[in-house]
Amino acid sequence: MAGTVLSVGIVACAATLAVTLTAVGGAAVFSQRLAGAADAAALAAADAASGLVAGAPCERAGQIAQAAGADLAVCDLDGLIATVTVSAVFGRFAATASARAGPPG
Repeated sequence: MAGTVLSVGIVACAATLAVTLTAVGGAAVFSQRLAGAADAAALAAADAASGLVAGAPCERAGQIAQAAGADLAVCDLDGLIATVTVSAVFGRFAATASARAGPPG
């Protein structure tokens, strides 16, 4: 009987650990995808600011963020340098990521 209780306890702990690690792994993947969306949006805004592509810089950033499943929260332009913040929801938690892009140098 004691061995059965011990076995059930070990299985319950292992299952809890597996669920927790799965949630943490999902959050890490979500974070990287959100960072990628911010990078792409900042690059699009910088390209539009430089005239490389047509359109308003922040509108382009918003389109790219939407395509990546995020919302454009902040878009700042300082000359040809674009700083963008995007946000999205993971489960019940709001997450944000920021990126900056512009000409080299």
